Amino acid sequence: MPAVFVHGNPETAAVWDLLIAELEAAGTAPDDLVRLSPPGFGAPLPDGFGATVREYRDWLIGELTRFAEPVDLVGHDWGGGHVLNAVMSRPDLVRSWASDTIGVYDPEHVWHELARRWQTPGVGEADVAERFGAPLERRIATLVERGMGEAVAERVAEGQNEAMGRAVIALYTSATRSVMNELGRDLENAAQRPGLVLLATEDHVVGTVEQRRRGARRAGARVEVLDGLGHWWMTHDPRRGAEVLTRFWASLDRG
Repeated sequence: MPAVFVHGNPETAAVWDLLIAELEAAGTAPDDLVRLSPPGFGAPLPDGFGATVREYRDWLIGELTRFAEPVDLVGHDWGGGHVLNAVMSRPDLVRSWASDTIGVYDPEHVWHELARRWQTPGVGEADVAERFGAPLERRIATLVERGMGEAVAERVAEGQNEAMGRAVIALYTSATRSVMNELGRDLENAAQRPGLVLLATEDHVVGTVEQRRRGARRAGARVEVLDGLGHWWMTHDPRRGAEVLTRFWASLDRG
């Protein structure tokens, strides 16, 4: 059964490196661990791709249709949003899903300060030009300052570029509160497949704890609390993350 991982912003697939290593060490076959990079985030940004929240949903659905069987789908940050959007639309493509980002669909959710900056015309463009145009050492330091583990920050920073900046602006400006509310109206559809909400208690950019718990209830998902871990939980305690996921998947195998 393939396990498919989708990362978010401002990341590349390297953000999963430590977690994937732990899953392999625990006995998961490497060929069953697949990473999908959203366009612009470690993958080329194709001509004509608008990088809106709905286009990323459709991109992921297209990728999932290539698998011969339903997958165990795991998403982090905006990857967690893409996962939920895909599952709400096409639950038949997954055996299960896991996301740490369900709080952004709560009607009371407010985007974090940096997201609001990216949604502001002129201000957002200037920010990403400075952020992703900075020397590698500065990009690494910025990721570490924002909470990413140093072991993977360099690998992620190497993939940050002008295309990622364009994707960031397009994605966030498309994800207005009204759009997220509209998408979130279908959250109950996700209950058609077993779901897991990863709730890192020190993650303050994906909604409050209560917003995440409300989302989990609506989606019929179990909640796994990652006490003391922040937004980039998989870079700080990958073993705990691997244990949580393998336990979840094992429960599905037992029926």
